Amino acid sequence: MRITVFGAAGGVGSRVVTEASRRGHEVVAVSRSVRDGFTVGDAGVAADVTRLSAGRDVVIGATRPVDGREHELAATAKALLDGVRPTGARLLLVGGASSLTRPDGVLVQDAPDFPAFLRPIALACTAQLDVVRAESEVDWTYLSPPMSLEPGTRTGAYRLGLDGLVVDGQGNSAISLEDFAVALLDEAERPRHSRSRFTVGY
Repeated sequence: MRITVFGAAGGVGSRVVTEASRRGHEVVAVSRSVRDGFTVGDAGVAADVTRLSAGRDVVIGATRPVDGREHELAATAKALLDGVRPTGARLLLVGGASSLTRPDGVLVQDAPDFPAFLRPIALACTAQLDVVRAESEVDWTYLSPPMSLEPGTRTGAYRLGLDGLVVDGQGNSAISLEDFAVALLDEAERPRHSRSRFTVGY
């Protein structure tokens, strides 16, 4: 497949580029700044998205705003949708865990113990998901991570969920960045969640 990855220099994006390349896909890695081996482009500019999506099978959005600019997530999601719409490419968007439901039925972001300092990015991710869910033309998929997403080992194993956290027997919700990329590329190769959100975990 021909894949474009926005946010390719980040923690998730870099693993996605590595995983896609490992599988033999043709990858264009996009960054907003000039870097060796990267194509310059901005996921928040629809014209850039269209230019870098033309002739591609899948576009992956793995961008994350800096602190204080969390509101840009929803605007970037709209730019990605607007940009891919005329090209016919599928959009796989990496989102947040805040709008997932815990095993007790409470949204992650509404839990009493949810850290206050994470509320801005949590609300921004929820707004991002709302923008995507309102889209009826683009073939999009939204992947929410578990509560813990850290560098680790690529095992190739994970479990799927939809709108609820995937937790293990001890109540932990986690996956390595490497296996998160595996799950994202598995969805790119074998679509199972067209115009819907899913999540993963061990």
